[in-house]
Amino acid sequence: MTASGTQNLAADLRGSGLRVTAARVAILETVRAGDHLDVEAIAGGARDRVGHLSLQAVYEALHAMTAAGLVRRIEPAGSPARFEGRVGDNHHHLACRRCGAIQDVDCVVGHAPCMRPITDAGFLIDEADVTFWGLCPDCRSPSG
Repeated sequence: MTASGTQNLAADLRGSGLRVTAARVAILETVRAGDHLDVEAIAGGARDRVGHLSLQAVYEALHAMTAAGLVRRIEPAGSPARFEGRVGDNHHHLACRRCGAIQDVDCVVGHAPCMRPITDAGFLIDEADVTFWGLCPDCRSPSG
């Protein structure tokens, strides 16, 4: 990553009230460069950037970044938690039942929360979390 890219990540952390460390910058960079990564993949990518980093430190950093709105945690059924850098737009996901691939899909219709339940039971709804399940193109192909 370029120096200006690292500075932007540091500014994002600082602007969210988080302490800037090399590990946190590496974790945020890995999440933003990745594609719905699980904690193990994020830890590996961050270790490639900064060297030794405990899995506990990665979990703690991801928890803080999620709470600060810098990353989004998704939990598709039957899959470990995944993290992504696309935040704040209430997009949804396509998930492959066979290989576990996950892709973003923009909001179904309208503005957040995109869909409304038949009754809101008195809740003030501000988000819909939708996962569409099926088979990805690779898994649908005869060789998949």
